[in-house]
Amino acid sequence: MIDMLVVGGGYVGLSLAVAVKQAAPHLAVEVLEAAPEDAWRNDGRASAIIAAASQLLDILGVWQDIEPEAQPITRMVVTDSRTGDPVRPVFLTFAGEVTEGKPFAHMIPNLALVGALRQACERLGVTIRHRTTAAGFSAGSTHVDVTLADGSPLQARLLVACDGVRSKLRDMAGIKTVRWDYGQSGIVTTVEHERPHEGCAEEHFLPAGPFAILPLKNNRSSLVWTERTADADRLVRADDLVFEEELERRFGHKLGRLTVVGDRRAFPLGLTLARDFVAPRFALAGDAAHGIHPISGQGLNLGFKDVAALAETIVEADRLGLDIGSLTILERYQTWRRFDTFRMGVTTDVLNRLFSNDIGPLRLMRDFGLGLVERMPKLKDYFIGEAAGLTAKNNPRLLAGQPI
Repeated sequence: MIDMLVVGGGYVGLSLAVAVKQAAPHLAVEVLEAAPEDAWRNDGRASAIIAAASQLLDILGVWQDIEPEAQPITRMVVTDSRTGDPVRPVFLTFAGEVTEGKPFAHMIPNLALVGALRQACERLGVTIRHRTTAAGFSAGSTHVDVTLADGSPLQARLLVACDGVRSKLRDMAGIKTVRWDYGQSGIVTTVEHERPHEGCAEEHFLPAGPFAILPLKNNRSSLVWTERTADADRLVRADDLVFEEELERRFGHKLGRLTVVGDRRAFPLGLTLARDFVAPRFALAGDAAHGIHPISGQGLNLGFKDVAALAETIVEADRLGLDIGSLTILERYQTWRRFDTFRMGVTTDVLNRLFSNDIGPLRLMRDFGLGLVERMPKLKDYFIGEAAGLTAKNNPRLLAGQPI
């Protein structure tokens, strides 16, 4: 019998498997991944990893493999303007370090992140099954019976769904969600530019939504470009000349000539919050538990917080000789994570509604607020600490840079 079966072989599923197997090597851990074995090598995107998450990855033994590809964010600039404005006044700037020499976040290519986690799985003896997923399951008193897509059965003491924001397993478990659509899509791509970005990240609040420029190695930047869904679809389908012209209107010319070097894709944006994170012998983690707006860059990092809390819950229960799949044990994880997730969901929802418009009185109010924060260094330090994930008093050990 498998002790923990993880469905979903992305960063959250893999890091959870590594965290549990590293701390409890005797536990049998398997991962089901619907994609072919080498599909992850085609992911040209990048992700923002906060300081607390990099500490987790360090304890998992993978940060040394990721760090050469990681670009520290040394500075953050926030503007609020219209697309056609000739000048974009800077309302807010953040220094990029939480302590000397420790940036509050890094930008990491997904290829480097997933590759390092897969190597760790292989090193620790975590089995990854490709081209398969769970087609159904039923929980009993001592284990959960899982039926794979090909009809073959598996048994596990605990089933963890890391299968994304449209989680089929969440629906099978009967877990309801709070969900709505923003009518926006996020265009994601990578650009190369002539001049160096010097590690500076920029968030331009435009009427259609935020336009984020996130620094990568080698004079490249990752873009998260929010537009109304119809406009985003049109831009993704447009020819290169139209796309790059619209891109330059938003990006500007401060870094010289731009060249799009990555695929451009549009992802619909909305808010999805699971009403429960657990059920008997079943837990949600990552986007299966929560999908939020990328305005704060915290989506993936919420998933790493889930990993740290769930892994610690499972390992400590196992060390005490308790049943890792019992609802009583899993409810500790739910209590640990649900409030923080709800708070972040509400925060990103309010920020998106406040900034994704061109309403005069709201513009005055938000620009006054940004300017006020700019003049309060202690408040800025608090916000950076919060963004880095280092200020929470009840952080799981992995996020604090401590082994379980």
